[in-house]
Amino acid sequence: MTDQAVDTDGVRLSDDPAEERRFLGRTRELKELRADIERAGLDTLSGRKAPRARVLLIAGRPGSGRTALAEELAARVADDYPDGVLRARLSEPDGTRVPVERLARGLLTELDHSAPPGADEDDLTAALRTALAGRRVLLLLDDAADAEQVDALLPDTPDCLAVAVAEGPLTGIADVRPCTLGGLDTKSAVELLSRCTGSVRITVDPRAAEQLVELCQAHPAALTLAGGWLAARPQAAVADLAKHVHAESDEGGALGRVFRLVYASLPAAAARMLRLLSLAPAGLVDPHTASALAGCSVGGARTTLDDFVALGLLRVVDSPLPAYEVPGCLHDPLRRLARKHDRPAELQLARARMLERTVRLLQSCRAVTETDNPQAREKLLGTPRDLRFPHPRAAADWLRARRPALLASARLAVADGELDTLARRLMSQLVRAMVAHFGTRAAAPDLYGVHRLVLDVAERRELPREKAAALLNLADLDARTGRTAEALVRYRAALDAGREANDPYATGRAMESVGGAHLELGDYDRAADWFGRALAQRLARDERDDAARIYGRIATAHTYAGRYGEAVRSWRAALAGHRRSGDVAAHARALSELARVQEYAGRPEESLRTCQEAVEWARRAEDVRLQAALHLRLADTLDRLGDPTAAGLQRSTAERMLREETADACEIRSPLSED
Repeated sequence: MTDQAVDTDGVRLSDDPAEERRFLGRTRELKELRADIERAGLDTLSGRKAPRARVLLIAGRPGSGRTALAEELAARVADDYPDGVLRARLSEPDGTRVPVERLARGLLTELDHSAPPGADEDDLTAALRTALAGRRVLLLLDDAADAEQVDALLPDTPDCLAVAVAEGPLTGIADVRPCTLGGLDTKSAVELLSRCTGSVRITVDPRAAEQLVELCQAHPAALTLAGGWLAARPQAAVADLAKHVHAESDEGGALGRVFRLVYASLPAAAARMLRLLSLAPAGLVDPHTASALAGCSVGGARTTLDDFVALGLLRVVDSPLPAYEVPGCLHDPLRRLARKHDRPAELQLARARMLERTVRLLQSCRAVTETDNPQAREKLLGTPRDLRFPHPRAAADWLRARRPALLASARLAVADGELDTLARRLMSQLVRAMVAHFGTRAAAPDLYGVHRLVLDVAERRELPREKAAALLNLADLDARTGRTAEALVRYRAALDAGREANDPYATGRAMESVGGAHLELGDYDRAADWFGRALAQRLARDERDDAARIYGRIATAHTYAGRYGEAVRSWRAALAGHRRSGDVAAHARALSELARVQEYAGRPEESLRTCQEAVEWARRAEDVRLQAALHLRLADTLDRLGDPTAAGLQRSTAERMLREETADACEIRSPLSED
């Protein structure tokens, strides 16, 4: 079987790149759509400037070629929109409406605009409109569920164009004339068959080809499947297929007839795999997913998936790794077949195998980054070869390519409700892998959604320890993005959950974080009080390092409140703790802060002595930047004490140290840049 590409709605395209760009039929529809772009809207006719982007609507049933038409239109008018084409799919394969919040965040990501993790729908759509202001962009909004989705994503500029694809009218969006699709014209439909089967069989029996087109109602997806069936049987005549299609019942229309014929021709193992693909998250499949669902080897799954592509049952996704997509028009038939032929326990087992495989891949994805950890290396070597990544870059590429499917896996696992143990493991490994490869800041928007899912499971299963952890993680992300009041509410809830779980780590961290939130909000008395509670717990548990750090936070609260005497006492307690633990760097930083407080308190001579001591500790810690900062502070203090000569020497020392550090950094980087 030849490996051919299939568009989202099942219209087959040729292997030949030049042939692939030749779009079949829809001449009238394309002409109407292009004319509609230029058509004066109601605002223009009334003398007002159009306030928003023009919306074009392509309406048709799944498999009618509606997405292919939208893509062709986008390709033809692309030059008029130099800032590019943004794409979003507004429904899941099973028809579930995608939340506007997720859609807006995805479009912002495509525009390389970051949005705070946890931002609500209004903030995200406002950020999207701001990002699109002044741009000429074409938005292709596929599989729209309702008008509200489309309306929320529309740019506030007439220079942009939105092309929405839906099954029917989008009532509620003004000045939109739907372009409704039926079947292809006969000539284009026959040519589509010819592309799949080769021209000979069509030429020798053109009437049979036209009869087959009529039986398929010129439906592009049905014709694609018919062409795949013929391509797999070089000896079969077009008339033979027409007879088979005619003999099928009319249930499900033309697409249902041809799909049942193609499905019935599959070997039992392949038919079972195809049914189980309806369980794939977001309709996205790779060889590992298919292998786990069907319980076969990865290589065997890859071969079968390629056979499905040749039959028009799957499409190849543009990805650096082998990836496929279940056409939306086939999702419901496959799901019905799975319910008919596979027992619920078998389907649940297939889901469990898929999640378990995903967990193991995520473990391997993270382990390959831990090159300095002997235990991680040993564990990685014990992983089956099919689950290993050759190097960290390959793992990062896999994680990036599979990100939509991985996030969908987490959402589906939590929604299932019967696989919570696997769901918890999956989310834990997903968070660790993302942090390992992308860093907490870059992964924060995705992590926020995962932590919310963890919280859902923890509340459903009444797991207070996991609830506390999820609330702390969410609150940390809220705090980092300036939503301090929201963070404070979550930190208090985490404290309650930690106490319920009798988890000293969670309660201690929550108390300290409550103090930090009050500090950020300017309530220094409450901040000092909560830091004091956290300190008492650390001291009771003999956690001296953490206690020393919290003494510093108490000192900071007192400093902000202007209570310099109490701040000095707290910094001295912190210094004692750092000295006992041998943390030279923390000791140097604490001395630096103590010198600052002494300066605020109007004791410059004490500040000068403390600062000089801090320089020595910073030298021991090999912290050049801190040393330079301390020399500059010494210079300022000496100026106030009336010794400009000594102050100048301190500034010269700081400048020399910073120059040398910059030069050393350049020497370290230069060999890499030469490579």
